[in-house]
Amino acid sequence: MKYDELKTAMEVLGLDDQATLAEIKRRHRELVKRHHPDGKRQQPSAEDQRLIRRINTAYRVITNYVNNYRFSFSREEFYRQNPEARLYDQFDHDPIWGPGGR
Repeated sequence: MKYDELKTAMEVLGLDDQATLAEIKRRHRELVKRHHPDGKRQQPSAEDQRLIRRINTAYRVITNYVNNYRFSFSREEFYRQNPEARLYDQFDHDPIWGPGGR
């Protein structure tokens, strides 16, 4: 996979540079519901067929990337994604700012 393919897939699904797995799945479901020919109860046009294939291909590209992504469970990454946890750990035992000081 090339980075351009990943960026194109993200654009097709309308995702930002940072998206959770739940957001990826929700967006795919929304687009499939909106554009899938079965949901419209009519004969699918060539454009509908092309669009749903493009949506599903984009979803496959992104899920392949996510399934092979190496997650970092380091302390630094945890605090980067959860800045409030760093403050809690830093001040939890402080006599003024911690639970005893409230």
